[in-house]
Amino acid sequence: MRLTLSARNDINLIASHGTRDVRIGEASLGAPLIVSATSLVPDWGARSASALDTALLEPVFALDPEVVIVGMPAPVVWPPAAVRAHFGARRVGLEVMEFGAACRTYNVLAQEDRRVVLALLP
Repeated sequence: MRLTLSARNDINLIASHGTRDVRIGEASLGAPLIVSATSLVPDWGARSASALDTALLEPVFALDPEVVIVGMPAPVVWPPAAVRAHFGARRVGLEVMEFGAACRTYNVLAQEDRRVVLALLP
């Protein structure tokens, strides 16, 4: 699905997505990966929301986000309570969404110059 007709070209935006992959610029990338306006971390070690832990999230937190969107194929599964508590302790917002909704929401927030990070799970 194509997401935008015209968009900023100075930041990483999701140009289109499938059920488990995204296109950023001319690159087609499969999940798992981490995307921010200025950074891209392909081949992120995460495999599922239930397997997330603080060590896997360090590359996410290193990007200094104010909000993290975790996107995954349906059905959506929230990370364990300890992981959610870790976000709260760091005062970072956490949203978990279906893959397409996560990509669209990320694009909106990134274009508003929000410190948003998109973490995509396979």
